[in-house]
Amino acid sequence: MAEPTYEELKARLAELERKSTRAGTLEFKVGEKGGVSVYGLGRFPVTLYYEQWIRLLNTAQDLRAFLESNKDKLKLKQK
Repeated sequence: MAEPTYEELKARLAELERKSTRAGTLEFKVGEKGGVSVYGLGRFPVTLYYEQWIRLLNTAQDLRAFLESNKDKLKLKQK
């Protein structure tokens, strides 16, 4: 296996820097097994299958209400 050239290393570094500056953005990818992964929420991606995402999205209002009613019990990020 050949060593990468200076230009290849420079391009790879620029790509990594570009990704790190997009903090706060969410990225979606379809995995090999057909699950959809969301990157950018935390350290690890969140992966669910189609039916699970639809089920979660269908209860979005209930989830939002639950979060608001339990806000005093939840750990919130300090601004």
